[in-house]
Amino acid sequence: MTAQNEQPAEPRFHDACMRMVDTQIRARGVTDSLVLAAMERVPRHRFVPKKFISSAYTDQPLPIGHDQTISQPYIVAYMTEALHLKGNEKVLEIGTGSGYQAAVLAEIVDTVYTIEIVESLSLQAQETLHALGYDHVIGRTGDGYAGWPEQAPFDAIIVTAAPAAIPEPLVDQLGENGRMIVPVGTWSQDLILITKKNGKLEQKRLLPVRFVPMTGKAQE
Repeated sequence: MTAQNEQPAEPRFHDACMRMVDTQIRARGVTDSLVLAAMERVPRHRFVPKKFISSAYTDQPLPIGHDQTISQPYIVAYMTEALHLKGNEKVLEIGTGSGYQAAVLAEIVDTVYTIEIVESLSLQAQETLHALGYDHVIGRTGDGYAGWPEQAPFDAIIVTAAPAAIPEPLVDQLGENGRMIVPVGTWSQDLILITKKNGKLEQKRLLPVRFVPMTGKAQE
């Protein structure tokens, strides 16, 4: 199901990753054992530009080019935990970016579909994911606002860029009892958890966040 990656051979990365999980994630309230194990296994330093590799396991977002960032580890863990994944789900990610969030998801679930609007980032992320053995991550370049309708419905959807409002196409592609987590807003953003039950939506505001804005035709 998962790539079940071994930790990188370099002791400094292994130790830094373990400290990251202990001090930035577990200590701040993330308790899901699947999420914690995934964060321990994914080598975050493989997803950041070389010039930032010494900061790969610090609790901060890092630039990856094209005005995009790799999210801080705590937020990746927090959002993943909020989806309550068990292992057999089909997940859609909007905003592949570096591929790090997709790798964390792929350590837990059967299939991850991920969309990135910036072609060079999409191709780089797919190359990194493939090199690390995440062959059950299926990526493509495109406008994430429209989702991936031919593969719907999805058990969970995670959005890693902020639209001004909740994208209706993504709501439509969320399966029954599915969960979607999405940062919503322009300057002021809230992380919203959406659950679909009996065809109706339940929304819960989780915490204020700061994500790069979602781009694409639907956002213009």
